[in-house]
Amino acid sequence: MKTGLVLEGGAMRGMYTAGALDVLLENDINFDGIIGTSAGAVFGVNFLSRQDGRVIRYNCRFNGDRNYMGIKPLLKSGDFFNTEYAYYKVPNELDKFDDETYINSGVPFYATVTDAKTGKPEYLQVKSVLRDMEMLRASASMPFISKPVVIDGRAYLDGGISDSIPFEHFSEMGYKKQMVILTRDMSYRKKPMNKLLIRSFYGKFPNLCKALENRHDIYNKSIDKLCELEQSGKVFIIRPSEPITISRTERDPDRLKSVYELGRKDMEMYLEDLEEFLEKEQEI
Repeated sequence: MKTGLVLEGGAMRGMYTAGALDVLLENDINFDGIIGTSAGAVFGVNFLSRQDGRVIRYNCRFNGDRNYMGIKPLLKSGDFFNTEYAYYKVPNELDKFDDETYINSGVPFYATVTDAKTGKPEYLQVKSVLRDMEMLRASASMPFISKPVVIDGRAYLDGGISDSIPFEHFSEMGYKKQMVILTRDMSYRKKPMNKLLIRSFYGKFPNLCKALENRHDIYNKSIDKLCELEQSGKVFIIRPSEPITISRTERDPDRLKSVYELGRKDMEMYLEDLEEFLEKEQEI
């Protein structure tokens, strides 16, 4: 039975995911396939390159740089994150990503993106992080502060718009035993977005507007379904044991580290339960 790891996004709340994944790496817990959305994809690839500590390190180092992310690159290019700096200079030069180890892992990794024309999710296989960086950038192109990323003539935005937690799709792909890492605590439910704001930004993409307007409903139904599966022992969920209050674009290294440490603490607490779950034969 194939095991799958599913990673929710959440921008800088992804430090929680990074902490949990580093504990998995340190304990040599592996999966047959991984799928991530937005920050879950961008940060999750480091699990297969086996670079524990890299995600929290480079975010603490660069997030405070106004040229790396912020109003300056947003006004200059239309993207809150400086594309060349964040997605190319950092992994290629300043804090190198080990693409060779990633490729040699033999574990398929998929990034969820949203097709701006259809408003539907697509799941792109990232075979090489350095060569397929635009897939990761598309998956994490947050609405309102990012331009669509064009890949093979198609415009894509953040995968979280259409499928924040792609556990159902991963099950359809054959990954019947899943661990899911969430970046919201158990009490969280998403609220509707402002329709006027959505239409003012994306009026030329009517299906994308519909996806954004329905996002809260789709997300909340996914959480309800996951909770049912968790209660019946069919999925294993790690979620924050307390609400994460940092902003999506947090710069403060201490606040980033506190979320990272929460991810480590929660994962360490349930490590034995996870190992027991992975040994069972039950599936979704």
